[in-house]
Amino acid sequence: MKLVSYWQDTAPAFGGAEAGPVEGKADVVVVGAGFTGLSAALALARRGASVVVLEAERVVAKQSGRNGGHVNNGLAHDFGGLAARLGLDRARALYHAYDAAVDTVERIVAKEAIACDFRRSGKIKLAAKPGHWDGLARGFELLHREADPETDLIPRDRLREEVGSDAFHGGLLYRKSAQMHMGRFGKGLAEAAVRHGARIFEGAAVTGLARLPGGAHRVTTVRGGIEAKQVLLATGPSRQAPLFFRRRVIPVGSFIIATAPLGEAQVASVMPHRRTATTTMNIGNYFRFSPDNRLIFGGRARFALSNPGSDAKSGRILQAQLRAAFPQIAEVPVEYCWGGEVDMTADRLPRAGERDGLFYAMGFSGHGAQMSVHLGRQMAAVMGGDAAANPFRGLDWPAVPGHFGPPWFLPLVGLYYRAKDALQ
Repeated sequence: MKLVSYWQDTAPAFGGAEAGPVEGKADVVVVGAGFTGLSAALALARRGASVVVLEAERVVAKQSGRNGGHVNNGLAHDFGGLAARLGLDRARALYHAYDAAVDTVERIVAKEAIACDFRRSGKIKLAAKPGHWDGLARGFELLHREADPETDLIPRDRLREEVGSDAFHGGLLYRKSAQMHMGRFGKGLAEAAVRHGARIFEGAAVTGLARLPGGAHRVTTVRGGIEAKQVLLATGPSRQAPLFFRRRVIPVGSFIIATAPLGEAQVASVMPHRRTATTTMNIGNYFRFSPDNRLIFGGRARFALSNPGSDAKSGRILQAQLRAAFPQIAEVPVEYCWGGEVDMTADRLPRAGERDGLFYAMGFSGHGAQMSVHLGRQMAAVMGGDAAANPFRGLDWPAVPGHFGPPWFLPLVGLYYRAKDALQ
């Protein structure tokens, strides 16, 4: 079993990074070469801006290349609950921002001819308990009427049409969701940005950010320094981000395994429509099939951050969960196991905007594959003067009490959610 990301292991390497020192001037410096930074760089370069992307490691080395491969619409929240908190109009607008995010990915894939197996598959949210099905059914009418008429309820007596498992009690179908090969998309996105004029520096960790007289910025890296008129932080909760952001974004480990390739009959026995799937547990699972018929099965598994030892422990938990849900493929070996970090906000809504002259987009809370691409493009528009392009503008963003960097409280959070799952 390889302790590496399937997406990274099966994608061609990106060969377009700059070899020389980081120096000179640029219109925009983008910190981070994940989907957010690369999407912004592509949009900015298309507009004619001179763009430099600074990446501490390699292109798509972190969350963008270590996720579950879902490009889903729909919120992390119950739509009715969000409408009660923010008002129906704002909840509807946020819901539609995720629809737009999937559309953005699809347009970029088509326009830049990125070979990443993008497919509109639909997503099914699976009720893990009878009470969860009741909750899905209660919230469906408002969601269907006010935000997404393409959704549908799948009761338990029809669920075998969607998922070959007796572990679930019904589902909510979202037809706009999609999936793709994350590593190939990331490489193609980086190549598109370079093709349109952006410059990408790998191994260029940022060590300093300073505001210059007149409003420009001096960005210092381990490979030199550069002056920029504007800076976009696209790093998530990394150490490269100022403390303000690290206090508001919590890195949470998420872990994934991938089986050996299955035969077509086995695929059909698990998920005949090859959709993306999530479950309703707080510490639940998500899964889909890869283009070469591997079942890619993930979840929180353990409230810990990713490292080789942690990934392996989590992989064993996920393998047991997979076998319980799909005993018909229990003997299929697992060939990949990896982990990544989900950058969570307290309310599970992303944040984007400008603070102290720095533009930012982060906190995607498990919906980053599509929303990072979309917000990268939208923040490029904001940086060009279109403030209304930011769908998350105006949201309050208080600090997480007691959080100043490493999330020391994750084991306590895990205990809380395990207790909540047991009682619901």
